[in-house]
Amino acid sequence: MKTYKNLLFYLVTIGGFFGLILYILGLGQLLEVQKSIQTIVQVRSHWQQFITTYHHNLTHPLAILLLQILTIIIVARIFGFLCKKIGQPTVIGEIAAGIFLGPSFVGSYVPEFSAFLFPAQSLGNLQFLSQIGLIFFMFIIGMELDLRILKTKANDALVISHASIIFPFTLGVGLAYYIYINFAPATINFLSFALFLGIAMSITAFPVLARIVQERGLSKTRVGTIVITCAAADDITAWCLLAVVIAIVKAGTVVSAVYTIIMAVGYVFLMVKVVQPFLRKLGEKYSYKESLSKPIVAIFFVILLLSSFTTEVIGIHALFGAFLAGVIMPSNMNFRNIFIEKIEDVSLVLLLPLFFVFTGLRTQIGLLNDIHLWQICGLIVLVAVVGKFFGSALSARYVGQSWRDSLTIGALMNTRGLMELVVLNIGYDLGVLSPQVFAMMVIMALATTLMTGPALDLINKFLPEKKYPVTHLQDSNQGQRKYKMLVSFGNPKRSQTMIKLANCFVKKTIQHTSVTALHLSYSTELNQINTPDYELDIFKPIEKEAKKLNIPLFTIFKATQDIDKEIVHTANEGNYDLVIIGIGQSIFEGTLLGKILGVTSKIINPERLLDTITGKEKLFENTIFGERVKLILKSSKVPVGFFIDKNLEEVNHVLIPIFSISDSFLLVYAQKLIHNSDVKVTIIDVTGTIKQNPEIKENIKSIERITHHNIAIYDKDKLDSALLADQNLVLISIDGWQKAVDHQSTWLKDTPSTLIIKA
Repeated sequence: MKTYKNLLFYLVTIGGFFGLILYILGLGQLLEVQKSIQTIVQVRSHWQQFITTYHHNLTHPLAILLLQILTIIIVARIFGFLCKKIGQPTVIGEIAAGIFLGPSFVGSYVPEFSAFLFPAQSLGNLQFLSQIGLIFFMFIIGMELDLRILKTKANDALVISHASIIFPFTLGVGLAYYIYINFAPATINFLSFALFLGIAMSITAFPVLARIVQERGLSKTRVGTIVITCAAADDITAWCLLAVVIAIVKAGTVVSAVYTIIMAVGYVFLMVKVVQPFLRKLGEKYSYKESLSKPIVAIFFVILLLSSFTTEVIGIHALFGAFLAGVIMPSNMNFRNIFIEKIEDVSLVLLLPLFFVFTGLRTQIGLLNDIHLWQICGLIVLVAVVGKFFGSALSARYVGQSWRDSLTIGALMNTRGLMELVVLNIGYDLGVLSPQVFAMMVIMALATTLMTGPALDLINKFLPEKKYPVTHLQDSNQGQRKYKMLVSFGNPKRSQTMIKLANCFVKKTIQHTSVTALHLSYSTELNQINTPDYELDIFKPIEKEAKKLNIPLFTIFKATQDIDKEIVHTANEGNYDLVIIGIGQSIFEGTLLGKILGVTSKIINPERLLDTITGKEKLFENTIFGERVKLILKSSKVPVGFFIDKNLEEVNHVLIPIFSISDSFLLVYAQKLIHNSDVKVTIIDVTGTIKQNPEIKENIKSIERITHHNIAIYDKDKLDSALLADQNLVLISIDGWQKAVDHQSTWLKDTPSTLIIKA
């Protein structure tokens, strides 16, 4: 009764008010007749009205801006992914994406599309948004600089850093003398042009360098520490010099710039002596995410924006103010980590690519239209490399570094990356750089960043690191080689379960066992300041569990661009007896969406597409694994177990289905589980393989005799839910799992935690 009553009320209310609205609209049309104003109405078809409205909406400034941002992010991600695949920093791809979308490529070959997507009147909005992104980025760079390192390790690093600035600066001034007549803008004096070219040659990209150091595993090495310290000192010095150069360029002469420089020095003094102590107290009080409320966050953002505004008004550019605001932030690492997390994703993923594309829109490679201009471009690249690479390397050698370390430092310090683009855009905005020189300098920034990886590879090839003979871990009493296990985990919460599982295989033979925990992170998701704290936090749960289980645990932490390849490399290099990799529950495919995604990822992935074309792989095969697992399967040379955790708490009942004679290797692991953890093992002869092979049956019986009847065999052509409900763990081969999926076995959905092993 109540339902009908509500329905009646709904119909009367909606219908009554709708009728009232129509009545008022009808009366309103009568008012039009009474008005004395005559209106000329153009009769157009409904379709024409729709087209006009649609065109207006599509070309509205906000719609254009949103389309620009969408296009930029997608293209930047694609180019970044491609660069990652060839071992280059993703920033190279993002810079290349900007040039691609600019007049050099899209503007030349699809001018109509370029004019629609980037109309001249929209570039102002794009520029301002990109500048906001740069302000946040420079703020992050300032926070990532650890000034305590400069205080404690700056002896040799300061010498190398300043030499790596003065060498290229001098060569840049010399280059300015050579090209000033033909390439400097008519309104720019030689002093401004020379100083700006000098500073542009002297920049090192601290963020890109830090990422490369992490990816190459140099973070904890002596040369890695030195080069990070050098880059930090280089950044601070170069930005201070840039502020002076900007002041001189704007004033016209050194004397005229004195007032600006005095104001800038006063501003720095105020920030360091007054603002920094105030921020330090705030940082000490609000160093936890729970206590960092919105009003407190607002205070820090106000200081950032006020600092940027002040330096812009003084005349040394807003980016310097953002950089200094980051430097004076509270040195409390926990606070800096929280604050960086708040703004890093929006800055780096959303706003910064806008800057790359805006730079690309300014870069007109087509202006370099004769051999002489390309020769000048080559000269600029040569001067940049000689000044930065050799300046850093020779000074490092002078202060006592080996040739290998000196050249490594030189190659890393020669990385220009994004920081160079920031400087070049400032020069372009000030009118110091002509469009031709700007294009040449952008090419130089790309070239010097691109060559960093290959240069390091060449150094490693011709001056390899001294390696000492590797001896297998031996037991001191019996000379027995230790059984080596590697546990590779992503989620720290699951790592405790994984170490429990590893312990089940070696509990009683732990003195003859070596267990290593591996965690890999994408280098693009780490920053220099929070990596040590992140590493400590990530291993805490597994170390706590290992201590409880009395397992001596080694840990390996690496930053990388390709986690899958790094897992394979670590496993193969370590020659482990068993590698356990956590892969979650996403392996259970078979749904429509899973099949669609499997096919889509195959088509998009170039390696799999090539395998399909060459016949190595079928396009629409029923795959059970994602790309990551398949790569590990294909490349690993050691036994690998993929662990699907379904809240495994203990291991006392294990089920092992045997599908073929090749699955007999699983008996080795069954024996280990029984011997070390007194596990009850149930073996299911799914296809009658054991019955047809007496040798396997005899092996099982011998295990049974030794282990006091902890193992049993059942002849079943399929598994049932009741049997699986009594088990803690399923131990199955890769081939067995594939067969189960191929036959769409219904028991798959009922499996407990599972370890899928490739021998």
